[in-house]
Amino acid sequence: MHDATGVASVGWLMIALPLLGAAVLLLGGKALDKAGPYLAVLLSWAAFVIGLLIVLQLHGRGAEERSMHLHLYSWIPAGALNLDAGLLIDQLSTTFVLLITFVGSLIMVYSLGYMEHDPDKRRFFAYLNLFVASMLLLVLADSYVLLFVGWEGVGLASYLLIGFWNWNPAYATAANKAFFLNRVGDMGMILAMAIMFWAWGKLDFAGVNAAVAGTGKGTLLAIGLCLLVAACGKSAQFPLQSWLGDAMAGPTPVSALIHAATMVTAGVYLIVRSNVIFTASENARLAVCIVGAITLAAGAIIGCAKDDLKKALAASTMSQIGYMVLAAGLGPVGYAFAIFHLVTHGFFKAGMFLGAGSVMHGMNDQVDMRRFGGLSTVMKITWVTFGLGFLAIIGFPGLSGFWSKDKIIESAFVGEGWKPWVFGLTALLAAGVTAFYMSRLFFMTFMGKRRWTEDVHPHESPLTMTVPMMILAVGSAFLGLILGPTNIMTDWLEPVVGAHEEGHPVIGQYPLMAITVVLMIIGVAIAWKMYWRDDVPITPPVGSALTQAARRDLGQDDLNEAAFQRPGLHLTRSLVFFDNKVVDGGGNGLAAGIGGSSARLKKMQNGYVRSYSLTMLLGVVAILGAWWVVQ
Repeated sequence: MHDATGVASVGWLMIALPLLGAAVLLLGGKALDKAGPYLAVLLSWAAFVIGLLIVLQLHGRGAEERSMHLHLYSWIPAGALNLDAGLLIDQLSTTFVLLITFVGSLIMVYSLGYMEHDPDKRRFFAYLNLFVASMLLLVLADSYVLLFVGWEGVGLASYLLIGFWNWNPAYATAANKAFFLNRVGDMGMILAMAIMFWAWGKLDFAGVNAAVAGTGKGTLLAIGLCLLVAACGKSAQFPLQSWLGDAMAGPTPVSALIHAATMVTAGVYLIVRSNVIFTASENARLAVCIVGAITLAAGAIIGCAKDDLKKALAASTMSQIGYMVLAAGLGPVGYAFAIFHLVTHGFFKAGMFLGAGSVMHGMNDQVDMRRFGGLSTVMKITWVTFGLGFLAIIGFPGLSGFWSKDKIIESAFVGEGWKPWVFGLTALLAAGVTAFYMSRLFFMTFMGKRRWTEDVHPHESPLTMTVPMMILAVGSAFLGLILGPTNIMTDWLEPVVGAHEEGHPVIGQYPLMAITVVLMIIGVAIAWKMYWRDDVPITPPVGSALTQAARRDLGQDDLNEAAFQRPGLHLTRSLVFFDNKVVDGGGNGLAAGIGGSSARLKKMQNGYVRSYSLTMLLGVVAILGAWWVVQ
């Protein structure tokens, strides 16, 4: 690995600039209420320009010379742990840098219009800058410890942004829920680092990767499972996924940022960055695949029953991140495809969330899709841009999602035994379900008969909101075509994730592609019949047992309450009872006994000689009586 030179030698500015923006906006006071948001946007774009220049610098080098290290300072010189702070600038980290800064900056531009009338918009943009800076630190760190600093920064920023309108108790609760569930994932990260230090005495990526060879399978499995728990928390994967739907409480640009370019991508990044560990542990990779498959199926089912526009999109995020986690669990055959889908998903999911915000802007903040319909005639830009994102996510041939998701489905069918059939069929069937619920969302919102009330006057959003949507729509349409068939993405990432293995799926590539397209058409056709051709009832029908379960997020909250909250509550109450009655009770009882005895003895010390003589007489009688009994 080479020391950073050229533009890369000032790569720390990518983190420092948005962090500076956050500090200035938070400390600057009301004097920055007007100029502060523009400063935040400018600094975010500056970070993107530096990242782009670094990528151009790397592109001019040979494939094996594109990894550079930027030493910052001596950080933890403590006994056996001697860790310096530094940045790792390679193909994987720069891919994330471009995604985070480009999509994040577009979302900030959109926020200028969306949050224009919010009295606290300066604080909002400060939090956005903090979010971007933390995510950049996470992906640029050269060690697990420094990555964890960014990891916690992302958690803090998400808590502040989800609960930004915390005057609403439900929003504050949603922020707390995201915060607490992410702390569960954080424990996995801490345990993984503890085992690494115990086993290898190293926590930097280079040292850990070099030490993996020759390590026992049990140790690698333990580290892999702990890293998986951490990824589940940040990327909302089973069983730590329940916070994602409630995170819609924050302003819509926050939803776009969390779901597209920042927080939920962190878990996928962690697994792929730790690819040396997972490649060496087949059982750890199997656990990753199982979690990804369960989550992508659960997200797809939940998405079919949601009438809330943003929560339906949140379910789709859970499902699409599940595809990425599944691909990452497949090992060398899937690492690059996981990142490929992450990049294309960043564009079409951000575009659709911003489109959802545009719909809310024109519909008095309503989110119930049963009150929409026919918006294509009054919000043409939102309709077209959202439509391109919709076509991309369902895998319409030629658009971005078609190239990236189909590669994951094809990779899931590679292997022997039961695995390709279980993982492959799950990914394949979920693609059909995705086409159904995303078509349902699109048709209920933009097509069919108008169902809004007379007091609503839908209208198109201002250019500050629609221009970012147009740019993201272009990426949704063509980015996959540029990166996929040309193998640009897989070739770019190969030095980091290893050579792409050309596997042989148990179903041929072209028949598999044809089946996927047929399932997509079936999903769209069913949704067309139910939610475009036929009338959509304002009041949702009762539905089947599965529909009712999906509306309740398949019992995610019930499971958490039964598995964690109630046992924890009972345990806490038992500990309080033990503390009050046994620990404090014993101590208080002993003190009361001593105090009572002292009081009685005190009464006996009355100063009368006759009382003392009587006491002595009784003592002599007692001693003689005892002696007589013994004799």
